[in-house]
Amino acid sequence: MKIVIAPDSFKESLSALEVANAIEQGFKHIFPDAHYCKVPMADGGEGTVQAMVDATGGHIIERLVTGPLGTPVKAFYGILGQPDANGQHTAVIEMAAASGLHLVPPTQRNPLLTTSFGVGELIADALNQGIRHIILGLGGSATNDAGAGMMQALGAKLTDITGNNIKLGGAALATLHSIDIQSLHPNISDCTIEVACDVDNPLCGPRGASAIFGPQKGASPAMIEQLDQALAHFANVINRQQSPHIKLGCEHQAGAGAAGGMGFGVMALLAATLKPGVDIVTETVELAKHCQDADLVITGEGRIDGQTVYGKTPMGVLNVAKRYNVPTIGIAGCLGDNADAIIQQGMTAIFPIIPAVQSLEQVLSDAQVNLTNTAQNIAAVWSLSFKQN
Repeated sequence: MKIVIAPDSFKESLSALEVANAIEQGFKHIFPDAHYCKVPMADGGEGTVQAMVDATGGHIIERLVTGPLGTPVKAFYGILGQPDANGQHTAVIEMAAASGLHLVPPTQRNPLLTTSFGVGELIADALNQGIRHIILGLGGSATNDAGAGMMQALGAKLTDITGNNIKLGGAALATLHSIDIQSLHPNISDCTIEVACDVDNPLCGPRGASAIFGPQKGASPAMIEQLDQALAHFANVINRQQSPHIKLGCEHQAGAGAAGGMGFGVMALLAATLKPGVDIVTETVELAKHCQDADLVITGEGRIDGQTVYGKTPMGVLNVAKRYNVPTIGIAGCLGDNADAIIQQGMTAIFPIIPAVQSLEQVLSDAQVNLTNTAQNIAAVWSLSFKQN
């Protein structure tokens, strides 16, 4: 009997690997001799680096980089333990590790000033390590500079009408006159960049980066208008370029507005491909190979609700398991509104792990025990099908 355990992390409580270990422990009480295949998962957001490193036996690299406020911060990225289909080693970078909103105190949040420079420093460090395949997870950013800071860190020259380098931050894009990418990191042209992106917003306008994501980063209505105009100007300058290495018209593409316009920057200037995060993860960790001969697949995340079917980890895992008609069970910290939407998509059953009304502190501290107990009960019920046969 083969059981694949492919959960996401339980935020603020357990990593994806710790969740998988707890589920395995519970199932082993009932099926001690089963073959357990643990594949830590993520959907491109927070925890993606750790999950993919754990799933492939890779390692974490820590670096001091420029934070969103221009001051040094400790950041990290992962190098996967197995090569990709082309034999290249892969680096996984979470944009938030270097330019995340959590790195900016609430009283200092100002997307006119915050920069993605540190993301570029992480990319450059990976290139210096010999990496030629990068997976970049967007989300959780404090920035609204369309990746301009990232490009500056990689060697691009963004200059104003006087020929001086523009300042860092979203507001400075309004002063941009020309961009020269000839001095980019020499290895960037040989690197394949996949971007985990789960939003479809364009760069500008009422659904753009500034209007939709600016408020959570500290932008007032006046700042939103200023930032939107700056992004539009940035796109116009790029679209005037004659370089064959720049992709034109990306500002209208789905996902261009992700992470303060970073989606636009990586598509236009780094020839990156945007894909749903969970699809990138499932492909990279070769989940299909593990599921094709499985008897049961177990997945989960901290909360399963009506939004889970829109690109979250349990839905991504379910889609893979369905290819091989493998029954799939979801385990969650809690079930929210319309959680049964994933049942309608083909999941066999979903279970919450909280046994009683508890404080949040208690729920988080007891997560591993509750998860193991729930997994054991699920295994016990599943074992009845074998007894009946």
